[in-house]
Amino acid sequence: MPDDEGNSEGVLLSGEENAAVRVKLEREKRSWSTTTLSDRMNDVGFDMNPSAVWRIENRKRRINLDEAIGFAEIFGIPLSNFVGPPSLATMGRAMELIDNVVAAYRASNRANHEARKARDQLDAYLADHPDIREEADVMVSNAIATELMKSNEEYGPASDS
Repeated sequence: MPDDEGNSEGVLLSGEENAAVRVKLEREKRSWSTTTLSDRMNDVGFDMNPSAVWRIENRKRRINLDEAIGFAEIFGIPLSNFVGPPSLATMGRAMELIDNVVAAYRASNRANHEARKARDQLDAYLADHPDIREEADVMVSNAIATELMKSNEEYGPASDS
């Protein structure tokens, strides 16, 4: 791991380096000593001494996943936030909103996948029953139009911005 302190503020650090920077940032924010933090880690089941905390903070020792989970728990922050870019660490609300955007994006992707799957299943069925295709397509179009109108009433029209 690099010893260059100038890299500690960069957004492109690895999760492990982000966590090392974050340990120090969160410890200092609370005015805790390395001893206080190591005591808290010991209290939640991690055998850690003050020297280990210092070595982690100064990137002389790697942090393992279990320790990262312990630190995140002690600091009361989600693990994804803990290993995120240090430049955003002081902006907890920004990380929360970023997490919300990512979660909504994932949910949207899952919903799009389910919609494509449902449409593919309907298309396969209609290929075997061509006599009802036109009526089924009209029903789907009407139902989607109705849902779009409901959505526009509730959320406003979609924008491209």
